[in-house]
Amino acid sequence: MYSLLSALFPAKTLPLDPRRIVLARHCCIGDVVMATAALSALREHFPKAHITWAIGPWSAPAIARHPALDALLILDDDMPLRSPAAFLRLLRRLRAGDFDLAVSLVRSPLMSLAICLSGIPARAGLDSGGRGFGYNLRVPVDQAARQRESEIYTRVVSAIAGRDFQIPVNLPVLPEARESLSRRLSSENVRPPFIVAHPGGGANPGARVASKRYPPAQLAPLLNRVAGEAGASVILIGGPGDEAHVDAVAGGLTVETHRWAGALNFQEIGALAALALLYIGNDSGLTHLAAASGAKTVMLMGPTDPLRYAPHTEDSLALWKPTELPAGEGWSWERDGFSAEAGAARILEFLGG
Repeated sequence: MYSLLSALFPAKTLPLDPRRIVLARHCCIGDVVMATAALSALREHFPKAHITWAIGPWSAPAIARHPALDALLILDDDMPLRSPAAFLRLLRRLRAGDFDLAVSLVRSPLMSLAICLSGIPARAGLDSGGRGFGYNLRVPVDQAARQRESEIYTRVVSAIAGRDFQIPVNLPVLPEARESLSRRLSSENVRPPFIVAHPGGGANPGARVASKRYPPAQLAPLLNRVAGEAGASVILIGGPGDEAHVDAVAGGLTVETHRWAGALNFQEIGALAALALLYIGNDSGLTHLAAASGAKTVMLMGPTDPLRYAPHTEDSLALWKPTELPAGEGWSWERDGFSAEAGAARILEFLGG
């Protein structure tokens, strides 16, 4: 079917000087953060264009203040597209934007169709298995290839520009976030060095994969050893739903510990991570956010592939035990993952001793 649709909508060369650009990547926080490399490439190549990011309300706060961005188009809570009503709402909003270039980092055939029917004359996007039939410029995606998602996204901009971009993911720390974070550290008498750890993750509007979370019974001794040898305290963070995960880890810690679950916004988390000796987290949006904010970052990886989903930054470590990757909840940390002792040793080596 996709081959037939691709034949009905032949690919074309894109115009070279768009005035208004819409970038589509609605979910989820980690994917949105990884797409900041493509956003920065767009801004570099089109410095005078007005760039709008079409994004879901769940992920929008993470990148709302990015300096390469001019505006946000907040999509409805029912994204990804699950109903005819949601499809028509998206179509109307794209048509109202007066865009002359759409850049889609979404593999959905419904997003491809919506952008095609929106009247936007120039359309570039990912083409996974023929699903990008609605784009003028289709960038093929080999689902079997093990390549960073951020690099796949940036390839769309490279295809538009006719040149390669070597831009890492990035979320510059806002001065006001740094100031509010410094006040909080001072008021709670937290002094460096400290390690920031996020025990939660694995849940977003698109999917729930609880097996992404390193078990609290293993994370606590890992943090005890790393923080103990580094002479650091531990700040446990998380979203409003992460209190139970934070409490489970805190109960096993013997080092100085602070519990800040639900206390910080995304910008403050980025500022905190950038000030920390180290950020440790699961394969989650917050870990990608921390890495993009300039933190020295360790991602604890289980059932997801580090060659695809590890942070794309210079100062990050994807901690993973090489193994056959099972599907979904078939993963077992006890059978397939790394131990607390092995993880702590790798992290201390990453820290430099």
